[in-house]
Amino acid sequence: MSLSDPIGDMLARIKNAYRALLLNVEMPYSSHKTQILDVLKEEGYIIEYTVKDVRPGVKMIDVELRYSRSGKPALEILQRVSKPSRRVYSSYKHLRQFFNGMGVHILSTSSHGVVSDKVVRKLKLGGEVICRVF
Repeated sequence: MSLSDPIGDMLARIKNAYRALLLNVEMPYSSHKTQILDVLKEEGYIIEYTVKDVRPGVKMIDVELRYSRSGKPALEILQRVSKPSRRVYSSYKHLRQFFNGMGVHILSTSSHGVVSDKVVRKLKLGGEVICRVF
């Protein structure tokens, strides 16, 4: 199966799994997806992810989702910003805070890979805005 936007597919799978109150969600593997999941893990939106070999040449990522003690999902908004049809780039100066600094933008930079907006501001970088999370 060919997807025109694999990152958008990953974000939709995570968002739908949270809405259905699932504990885990599975998706096809790519190294770019694991970099995004690393940022989500650092920011506390997911518990863990593991890469599994399904068969030779085919890998899947299993993501363990985080919920509060009351059963509320760790994230409320997971929104794709830059899309294949419309790329969005931003410098650290023009990157606006999201939900008064409580939300996180995830950016892809040329020098440091996929990082959160906090790292971008600290290092005074810019890059492609992949998504925003709250």
